[in-house]
Amino acid sequence: MDIVIVAVVSGLAIALHVGLYLLFRRWMDRDLALSFAGDDAGKRGYMRECLQRARQEGVRHRDLPAWLEREAARYEGPG
Repeated sequence: MDIVIVAVVSGLAIALHVGLYLLFRRWMDRDLALSFAGDDAGKRGYMRECLQRARQEGVRHRDLPAWLEREAARYEGPG
């Protein structure tokens, strides 16, 4: 019985850490995308859309900064 309790608690702890890791990574990616936008509200929305598109296209995490930088350079703004 003790082994079952240890196994369940260990599994839950690992699941918690994986969940937190993924949540923090998502927040860091969002902050990275918004850092390219500065204070421009329109560009912030555009960068959030780019981040969603990057996830859909399967851009690797290590390639994400360069990909977002290219997309930020393509932003033309209103007008």
